[in-house]
Amino acid sequence: MTDDAARAYLAGLQWLSRRELTEAQLRQRLARRAFAPDIIDTAITRLREERALDDRRAALACARTEVRLKGRGRRRVEQSLMTLGIDREVARGAVAEAFGDVDEGALIERAIERRLRRGESLDDPAVRARVYRFLLGQGFDGDRVSGALRRRGSRETL
Repeated sequence: MTDDAARAYLAGLQWLSRRELTEAQLRQRLARRAFAPDIIDTAITRLREERALDDRRAALACARTEVRLKGRGRRRVEQSLMTLGIDREVARGAVAEAFGDVDEGALIERAIERRLRRGESLDDPAVRARVYRFLLGQGFDGDRVSGALRRRGSRETL
């Protein structure tokens, strides 16, 4: 292994010791450090062989963060993973696993609660539309959002 390849490998290992990165993210970082493409390939191959670099593991870590900390829906999480350079099938698997023990209805309820301002009611059509658009943007299914807003609105009028 050349000195450049060893430096690229060590740089990659150092970044991966701080947090999970995808192969695409690691390639970008190494390219910004002006490593040649063949040197980057060598470092990536070694990191994959040593299991320090694993797109599936990185996808799952990112999906869990998106769901548990940011409260995002399936569509938004999958899109975020694909933006990171994760393969569509790997992204779908990570999303399915991250949502395995999550109550999506509760996620939607928390998102509604966060979005409603003090004194606002879902009986107001403008508020309802704003919250609906927000929830769709967060990646939640439109039918589930509509149902949650209907249930929530009927509770508020009681």
